[in-house]
Amino acid sequence: MRFDVLTLFPEMVEQFCNYSIMKRAKERDVFSLNVVNPRDFTLDKHKKVDDTPYGGGAGMVLMAQPYVDAYESIAQADNTVTIMLSPQGEPLTDKIVNELSKVEQIILLCGHYEGFDERIRDIIKPREISIGDFVLTGGELPALCLIDAVSRKLEGTLGKIESAEEDSFSNGLLEYPHYTKPREYRGLKVPDVLLNGNHKEINDFRYAESLERTKKRRPDLYEKFIKTSS
Repeated sequence: MRFDVLTLFPEMVEQFCNYSIMKRAKERDVFSLNVVNPRDFTLDKHKKVDDTPYGGGAGMVLMAQPYVDAYESIAQADNTVTIMLSPQGEPLTDKIVNELSKVEQIILLCGHYEGFDERIRDIIKPREISIGDFVLTGGELPALCLIDAVSRKLEGTLGKIESAEEDSFSNGLLEYPHYTKPREYRGLKVPDVLLNGNHKEINDFRYAESLERTKKRRPDLYEKFIKTSS
């Protein structure tokens, strides 16, 4: 897997991938990271990449030329997906993450200010993805969320791939509660079923807990799960 990120702030992306699980995955060549700064492609001598919007209005708009040229400088694999991080995009879900984990290369476009000149969309034709119904100051955080989520699905990122398979949303439910030592803390005890060594009973308990937690916290997911399971 290769991630290519178009960003005005390369250090934000590079630093994130130099810590913890992401760092180890990169060192194991589970994925590679390439950051491209559109400022390096602008024709403006002051490295300007934005300008005032036609028709008036507040803020600045990212210019088409630097972003398109930066995008076209990237060598693309046969199986490449280009994604624009945008609040106008489709919501990022575990299903989409699974789809993206099967491709060879993901190119991510990070915006800033009032957004992209529409001609960037017209020329590049990216898939637009949102991480929620809210607006951030830039696309770097959403891009990093996507990189993190996708990389978890790749063999070699986690100690055991089963860790990702048991995450919330992987089966349509929220994940069951976890416990570790000590067995009792401030009067709260680990459920006895987790200590008896009976794997069937443990699995049944965890499934029931996932169902109950999903029903309480995300009734929308619970209803969807019940319908698809029946």
